[in-house]
Amino acid sequence: MFWMKQDQNEDSWFTTMVDYHALPSNFPGRGALPPTLNAFDRVVRLEDELSRDIAERLDELPVSQRFVPYVQLHEFEALLFSDPAAFQEAFPGNPRVVDQLTAIRAQFASPEEIDGDLRTIPSRRILDILPDYQKPVAGLLVARRIGLAAIRRECGHFNDWLTRPARIDGSWDWSRSSLAGPACERARARR
Repeated sequence: MFWMKQDQNEDSWFTTMVDYHALPSNFPGRGALPPTLNAFDRVVRLEDELSRDIAERLDELPVSQRFVPYVQLHEFEALLFSDPAAFQEAFPGNPRVVDQLTAIRAQFASPEEIDGDLRTIPSRRILDILPDYQKPVAGLLVARRIGLAAIRRECGHFNDWLTRPARIDGSWDWSRSSLAGPACERARARR
C-alpha cells in the first residue's frame, strides 16, 4: 500500500489478480463467507471486502477509489478454457488434448465456473491431460494464442474487472462494446 499512498496521480489505478483457490485464510472477508454462496458471489464479496480493507488502511484517501480488486475464479488456468484449441500450439502432435479439454469446457456455462476441489481445479484438470504443462511458459503461450478478446467474451467476471475502471469514472459505454455472450450478461447483472 505504500505505493498507493505515494502515487496520488488521478490517472493512476491499482489492482490485484489473485487466484481464489490459493487465497490465505486471513484474506479480508474469507472467514465470513456463507458456504451457500455460489462462486461468483463469493469472489465479488471478497473483492468488496478487500476494497473496504484497503480504503480503511489508506484512511479513505481518494486513491482508494481507484483500487480495483480482482479475485480470479478459481485460478488463472480457468481462463485458458476459453478456447481449448489454443493448447494445440503449445502441445502440437496430440489432437486428443484439444478434445479432452473441450469436453471439460462443455460441462460448464463459463470457463470461470470450472472447479470442484483440489483434484478438479482447472490446473489439475490440465495437468491430468498434459503432465508437461507449466504455467509460466505454456500458460502464457496458450493465453496469448487465445487472445484477450476471446477470454473477455467467455469470462464475464474477468471482463468486468478489465472494464471496471472505465465504468467507475463514467466513460464506459456498453452500447459501444463488441462483447457478447451469457458469461458477460451474468457478470453485468451481478453488478
